[in-house]
Amino acid sequence: MKRILISAAVLALVAPLAQAATAENADAKALRAECATQHAVKFEQPADANEYRFVYNRGEYRGEATGGASVACGQTQYAEYLASADPVRVMNAYPTAAGRPQPAKKAK
Repeated sequence: MKRILISAAVLALVAPLAQAATAENADAKALRAECATQHAVKFEQPADANEYRFVYNRGEYRGEATGGASVACGQTQYAEYLASADPVRVMNAYPTAAGRPQPAKKAK
C-alpha cells in the first residue's frame, strides 16, 4: 500500500512537468505558423464535396488540406526552417533546445 501511495505522489509531481515540456510556447507556435505559410500547399482544382486531400512532403505526412486552413509543416521541414531562421527567435522559442527538432545528418 505504501508503494502505491509513493508512486501516486511521484506521478502527481511529474505529470505537470512532462506536460510543460511538451507544450509549445507562443514563440514556437509563431515559428511553426511561419513555416506553414512558407511551405504553403496549392492545388490546381478545388476539392469536391466528398474528397479528402492528404498532404505529404518527401514521404512525410503533413496533414489534411482543408479550404482556407494552412497545412502544418512536417518535422523535417520545420527542423530545416529552424536552421535557417533568426537564431534569436529560435532561442526564445527553445531556450534549452529541449524539444527542438534537429535537422537530419547528411550522409558523407
